Amino acid sequence: MKKITLYAMLLLVSLSSISSPLFATEKNPREVVSNTREVPADVTKLVTRLETIKAMDKSKLNRSEKKMLRKEIRAIKSELKEKRHGVYVSVGAFIIIILLLVILL
Repeated sequence: MKKITLYAMLLLVSLSSISSPLFATEKNPREVVSNTREVPADVTKLVTRLETIKAMDKSKLNRSEKKMLRKEIRAIKSELKEKRHGVYVSVGAFIIIILLLVILL
């Protein structure tokens, strides 16, 4: 009986480690959001501001202006992170949940 549970756990760990690169495909976040639901106006405003900053020619700016732009980018990114909602479970946590279910059942 102990060998069966050991083999089952090894099988689950090996399958989960093989399938994790499949979830790492690159997707454009704007496409994913636009397909699932409508994007709020303030989020699109922040994203367009980030794109304009990225498109700017920063070689003509002085040191303090570049520093202010970096601070603005950090603030926008942190604000966008706060606007995200949902529960995210990592692969490691998912494996632990599966193992606990196998052991308890």
